[in-house]
Amino acid sequence: MDRVTDLASKKAAVIFTKSTCCMCHSIKALFYELGASPAIHEVDHDADMEWALRRLGCNPAIPAVFIGGKYVGSARDVISLHVDGTLKQKLIEARAIWF
Repeated sequence: MDRVTDLASKKAAVIFTKSTCCMCHSIKALFYELGASPAIHEVDHDADMEWALRRLGCNPAIPAVFIGGKYVGSARDVISLHVDGTLKQKLIEARAIWF
């Protein structure tokens, strides 16, 4: 779990993904469209990392999105934040994007 929290705190926006996950691709595309360049950590071959994400409360474990070092949620949570207009504000506050 320490490895996950360490990686999640190194950049303003961090996404843990799998290369075969279509929702992961959609969340990454959304962040890029908003102007963010998140750190992407693919856990395809790292079962320990995926298990650590689950122990931190990430359910489902992939995609797991962190903004400003804090767990924001999975794809459903991120899309909800985007629809209600708070995702962009969170990214600005974490300095993942500038306006």
